[in-house]
Amino acid sequence: MPARRFAPERLLLTRREARLKQADVADGVGVTAARVSAWETGRSVPDPEKFPSLARVLDCGLDELFPREGAPDLADLRADAGYSQTATKDLTGTRSAGPVAAAETGQRRLAEEYRAPLAAAYGVSVEQLLRAQERSFGIDVPEPGDGERAGLDDPLPETLAEKITYLLGRLSEDLSDQQVAARGNVRAGVEVLNAHLVYELRTGRVTHASQDVLSALAEALDTTPVIWSQDADVQRILSETMLLSGQIAAIAARGGEQKGLSADLLDFILHEVDKARVETQDGEGPTGRR
Repeated sequence: MPARRFAPERLLLTRREARLKQADVADGVGVTAARVSAWETGRSVPDPEKFPSLARVLDCGLDELFPREGAPDLADLRADAGYSQTATKDLTGTRSAGPVAAAETGQRRLAEEYRAPLAAAYGVSVEQLLRAQERSFGIDVPEPGDGERAGLDDPLPETLAEKITYLLGRLSEDLSDQQVAARGNVRAGVEVLNAHLVYELRTGRVTHASQDVLSALAEALDTTPVIWSQDADVQRILSETMLLSGQIAAIAARGGEQKGLSADLLDFILHEVDKARVETQDGEGPTGRR
């Protein structure tokens, strides 16, 4: 059963408040006015993947128009992203929607190569996707609390795709792949990014990039290029930095304050990261000895 609740009277009232005709809603959703009428009178129920477009046309929050009951499973994530099950074959690059259908019905879990593309398309992390998958198999997996979402328990990003997703989630605004590319090119002063490349890197379809591309990405995501380093010492410092940032955010949230890393502390951390990178390039370990 879909986790979101549909109420015909709520749809009718919201449309009237928006001063839209049934035909206006129908055009925005891609159905007939008769179908909208059937939804509003309770004679039929829209497919869950229609919920996002209905909310968008009516300029209403998805959770407000269609409240969720419980944590989402895989089918719920797909529907919330506006995809039909059939359309997922284009996301997984398969000839049919079989892999997604099998996972949604609790028959066979998603192969690893399908997870990152689906998570990116659904607008969630791979960890959220995997938790939803377990619910599709009848396993009650709770969503983490605020402290965990701040980074206390979730795995820290390691791959290029995971780091890009992590950094996008920490920006104060939602950026499309096109916006990331444009922003990075402007700030870096060189045209090295495009929306397709950003998408390929973000979803893990491409796992390596030139230094110019990584520098532009760092500019777009308000970070330092050293974050892309795979050196063990640099990775360790970055992981500790991310964890510290998450802990501070969690503490601030509990106290009702909006605080992050101070500029002085962030400068110190980045200095230590740069120092570790230079020492590694010079053949020195973290203690400074060869």
